[in-house]
Amino acid sequence: MIKDPTVINAEPGSHPVVKIEADVDAYALTHNETSTGVMMPIIRPKGSDGALVLVDATSAAGGLDLDISQSDCYYFAPQKSFASDGGLWIAIMSPAAIARVEKIKASGRWVPAFFDLSIAIENSRLDQTYNTPALATIILLAEQLNWMNSNGGLKFAASRSEDSSNRLYNWAEKTSYTTPFVTDPAMRSKVVGTINFDENIDALEIAKILRANGIVDTDPYRKLGKNQLRIGMFPAVEPSDIDALTASIEYVVERLAK
Repeated sequence: MIKDPTVINAEPGSHPVVKIEADVDAYALTHNETSTGVMMPIIRPKGSDGALVLVDATSAAGGLDLDISQSDCYYFAPQKSFASDGGLWIAIMSPAAIARVEKIKASGRWVPAFFDLSIAIENSRLDQTYNTPALATIILLAEQLNWMNSNGGLKFAASRSEDSSNRLYNWAEKTSYTTPFVTDPAMRSKVVGTINFDENIDALEIAKILRANGIVDTDPYRKLGKNQLRIGMFPAVEPSDIDALTASIEYVVERLAK
């Protein structure tokens, strides 16, 4: 059975650094941390021969550049960059990952059908699903994929998010009362931006006023406990909308100061 894992921690606002261990047979990484706005490069650890690289990519897939050969199972749901709903699990798996699934299945280890990847793989090869997904989710996903691919694929999609993120972070750095929460520019997510506000400015009040005026989903991750806004910059977002958002934030802050 599974042994106790090695857990590599990092402070919020940074990402962990992978350490090579001789007896590790799978490295579980997160491409983008949605709550804190941190992204990390997906690079297969050197010296990890035979170990799988498993990547949680729910908020990264479709919005961040990727060399898929650096992972063995890159999995996500389509509710972020793919502009669809959640509840549908999608994975891009290497032959090594599929072989590991087959090995576990052949071992006789009991796995509940809901978590049995071999069932998902078998159904996928038949263009089927084990459970019936919502058709609306697939339609939205298909429309977004068609839009992305017709404009150049991942390079096009990632470039839009990069454009949006440059606008947001540049604004945050030049504005007197804001700073990017993630201090290392290389770790700043290009799809989810977290911006801290000075203590004398209530970011939650700004989010509340924005929402009352039709500008929604700027709230921070509450459990993080920071005075900040969190901004989605997925490919479907027009980069110019980031400029409109920051101008709106400035307008609200100016009025609150009076």
